[in-house]
Amino acid sequence: MAPKSTPFERKKPRFKQQELVLVICEDTKSCLQYLEDAARHFRADAKVEIAHCGKTDPLNIVTKAIERQRYFDRVYCAIDRDRHENFDEALNLAKENKKISIIASYPCYEFWLLLHFQKTRKPYTGVGKNSSGDLLGKDLRKIAGMENYEKGSSENLFDQLIDRLPKARKFAAQVMQEALNDGELNPSTRLHELIEKFERLGTPELV
Repeated sequence: MAPKSTPFERKKPRFKQQELVLVICEDTKSCLQYLEDAARHFRADAKVEIAHCGKTDPLNIVTKAIERQRYFDRVYCAIDRDRHENFDEALNLAKENKKISIIASYPCYEFWLLLHFQKTRKPYTGVGKNSSGDLLGKDLRKIAGMENYEKGSSENLFDQLIDRLPKARKFAAQVMQEALNDGELNPSTRLHELIEKFERLGTPELV
């Protein structure tokens, strides 16, 4: 008697399907390059596209995120509060779209860099020609090793600050919780949430 044929059985996947993620940055260099390097460090770059949409104001960034969201599982908009007049409008628009999350920094991305060196709740408010971001930048350049920092021109910051990343993640989480408790988001940042996302994407999870 011929042996019974065994039906072909497809092996079940061992790992969970990872999300495909888009990150749209406000600036074309500083934050964008930092996040590209971070995604590469955590081996998440195959699942993450980091882009600049040609616009630098929050509302247009969120609008572009809405246009592109159908191609991704999750879209993050990395934006600065600073002096943007349509910031609140952008936040409200993002809330209407479940796939879109706002990664906001108050007043700007440079606060994330500052947290690599110290925890602070010092608020930043623009004075005269100096925006809140300008004033934060001045404080950042007072730190040893950051004297030559210029927005849009500093390269390899992720690699330069990698040893301080655990401190920045810890401080950012603490500051955000305090900011939420106080009802005052200036200063704070959610960039640590993106770093955590990259780390998860780069670490396969068993089914």
